[in-house]
Parts: sequence; C-alpha cells; structure tokens
Amino acid sequence: MFSFFKSKTPAEPAAPDAQAEAAAPQPATPQPAGARPGWAQRLKQGLAKTRDKLGGQLAGLFGVGRKIDAELFEELETILITADVGVDATHALLETLQKKVRREKLTEASDLQAALKDALLDLLTPLQAPLDVTPHKPFILMLAGVNGAGKTTTIGKLAKLYQAQGLSVLLAAGDTFRAAAREQLQVWGERNNVTVVSQEKGDSAAVIFDAIQAARARNIDVVLADTAGRLPTQLHLMEEIKKVKRVIEKAAPGAPHEVLLVLDANTGQNAVAQVKAFDDALGVTGLALTKLDGTAKGGAIAAIAHACSERPRPIPVRYIGVGETVDDLRPFDAREFVEAVFAA
Repeated sequence: MFSFFKSKTPAEPAAPDAQAEAAAPQPATPQPAGARPGWAQRLKQGLAKTRDKLGGQLAGLFGVGRKIDAELFEELETILITADVGVDATHALLETLQKKVRREKLTEASDLQAALKDALLDLLTPLQAPLDVTPHKPFILMLAGVNGAGKTTTIGKLAKLYQAQGLSVLLAAGDTFRAAAREQLQVWGERNNVTVVSQEKGDSAAVIFDAIQAARARNIDVVLADTAGRLPTQLHLMEEIKKVKRVIEKAAPGAPHEVLLVLDANTGQNAVAQVKAFDDALGVTGLALTKLDGTAKGGAIAAIAHACSERPRPIPVRYIGVGETVDDLRPFDAREFVEAVFAA
C-alpha cells in the first residue's frame, strides 16, 4: 500500500533518531532581519577547517623573503596531500607550478600563492556545470550514495532550492530499507509543503515508479527519488540499484534525467573510489559534495576533479553543502570555492 503524504501547513519535526543518517536539522533560533550572512560569507565560514588546514599552512609557506627551492615544493606537497588533495592531483598541481616557475623565472615563494590559486581554479572550473531541471517535465532526479552521505537531507534542501525557482516538487521515499529515512523525508515534506510518495515495506523501484506516475498526474516539475545507501563493495546491493534505474527508464523513457551521487566530504580520498564505483554501475551525471563545514578535507574536491578529468566523461559537481540549514546547499562555483579556501 502506497501512501501520499502532504502537509497542509509546515509542521515542526520531532527529535530525529540519533542513529539516523544526517537527520533533518532543527530550525535555527530566529535572527533579526539581515542578521544571517550571505552565501559567500557562509561558504567562507563553512570552509574554515579546510582553510585552516590548507590556506593557513600555505600562508606560512609563502611568507615574504622565502625563496623557491626544492624544499619548498616538498613542503607544499605535504600540505596538499594532508588536506586530501590526493597524490595524483597534488603532483599535477606541482607540475603546473614548476612549469610556471621555469617559464616566468620566478624566485620568490610569495609569487607561488597566486599561481597555486590559478592552478586550482583551472583544475576545478571544468566541474562547474549548474543543473538545469527544466528540459523535462517531470524532471526525474535519482540520488545515490553510501550510507550516511546525506542523501535524504540533500533531497530536502534540493526541494527548497527548486521551489525557490518556482518549480513544483514531489519526493519519492525510495530508501525502503531504513524506516528512519522515510520518516525523515516526510519531515522535509512537511517543511517544504510537498508530497512524499512512500511505502512502509516493499521495493524501492516500485515506490519510485509510483511517484513518477503521480508526478505526471499532478503536472509536477521535479521528482527527487531517494535510494537506499549502499557500499560499492556490496555487489548484490549495487545490482539492486541498477534495477531501480532500469525501472525508472521504463516508467519514463530517457529518465532518470540526472543521477546525482551524494558524497560526504569527510570521507576524503574514499570519495574518489565511490565516484568510480557508482559511475560504473549507474552512469553518474552529477555530484553533490556535502558536509564541507565539518571537515578539514575539503581538498578532496581537487582529487575528485583530477580523477574526473581523466575519465572519458567528466562528471560535474552540481552542488556543495556547507551547513545544516535548509539553504546551505548551493550550486558549485569554482571561483567562489577557491576564494573561500584562500580567504584571509
């Protein structure tokens, strides 16, 4: 038996299960009008740990009076790798810097900071590709990822983001393995005043199929389909999520229109392995990097960018999340990100 859950008025959620994945955040204490900082400032605040780890150490490394030498490059290599930029991406960045040093005959370490910012920006810019959900109606977005990556919370934030664009949204509670996920999604449904299609027990693919039919009947713009978290090493579960995608394709030829892989920034280098595994299984078309505010490993986005650049089909970073409130998920902007990491 399927259920169609819709709140007539937004309700205050009950306290979330402490074991639930990234439970929906409670509303913050009301602030005076204008007190909440803008996105650029929140991005800077959210990347504070990464900036302290990466930018702080780099500021010392590129101090006035220091000369460029082999030791400096060795220290820079260590800083980048410990910030989870990754060995391959680090070597690519260092090679770019070394070529610039030789080409422009640089001698002062202070000249390298701007060069590193430019090199990082060049690496990340190809991943900047905002998602357009208007070409199809309904636009069907399938979310995937490992347990605890933040899929369900990301769905709630995306619902709010698309509603702000004037689009209607329907949520499909396709994580049928975890009751808390269904309840969590219903909380987001209440908060955003959108319909949630769910089922107490049963098959994820069937729930999403039903949600697509409901979206058509109601002339909905966007369907956000949750799926159960799984590890790439659990081959039988990866086969199940492939089945979910096949059912979506049957329900709406050409769908899902976006396969969004949600990555927890705290996993660092493991995120690169997740991209490969899920892309091989599903053909991932976009990434959402969450929890950047909780880690000093924000450099992992550079590792992902380098790995994606070497794949036959680059996978863009659609969204990044730097906080717990509903509007702390935004489209990825490479320049904003780099400027926030290197901000004073």
